[in-house]
Amino acid sequence: MDIPPPAAGEELSTSLALVNTRFRLPGGPYEGLAHPSAARAWLTGHGLAPAGPTLDSAQTARLRELRETLRALFGARIGGTAADPGQVAAVNAVLASCPPLRLLDWGAGEPVRVLRPGPSQPLEHALALLAEDGIGLLTGEHAGKLAACGTPGCTRLMLRSHAARRWCSTRCGNRIRAVRHAAAKSRRKPTHQ
Repeated sequence: MDIPPPAAGEELSTSLALVNTRFRLPGGPYEGLAHPSAARAWLTGHGLAPAGPTLDSAQTARLRELRETLRALFGARIGGTAADPGQVAAVNAVLASCPPLRLLDWGAGEPVRVLRPGPSQPLEHALALLAEDGIGLLTGEHAGKLAACGTPGCTRLMLRSHAARRWCSTRCGNRIRAVRHAAAKSRRKPTHQ
């Protein structure tokens, strides 16, 4: 399967990027965390874990479990429905198990707060950072922009940059435009008498 480009808003939210590691397109399903080495590569690629040994199956399952919990919470937000209390409790449990460590970083420029994972529990810190990001997305300035892709068959989520945005990527938008063009072209075909 040809993997589409990142969905709109993934650059602003790692939790949204996590949720979009599993999706369905007309070409079939995609699982971006199918095995431990893929999960480690995703965490490393998003700056959430240092390069190093691959995760084990149980750790990969925990990452996928958080993904599905966040997907359900984002779906409730998009649908305007109440969240399942068990899912809220699951995210809060991830946060309580390993609160992110905030430190002061003051290099040559201005002082900034940074999050630093503890070296002894890199996965727990990565999960906590993802959960914190998810809470920020659900409650922050972008919460009202969270949306599902409007392309039939696509299950990715996105952040709308403007009210008219309906597709998670230009690829999905192009697919819809191609279908509309073909339908319009077939309607314009002259009938033979």
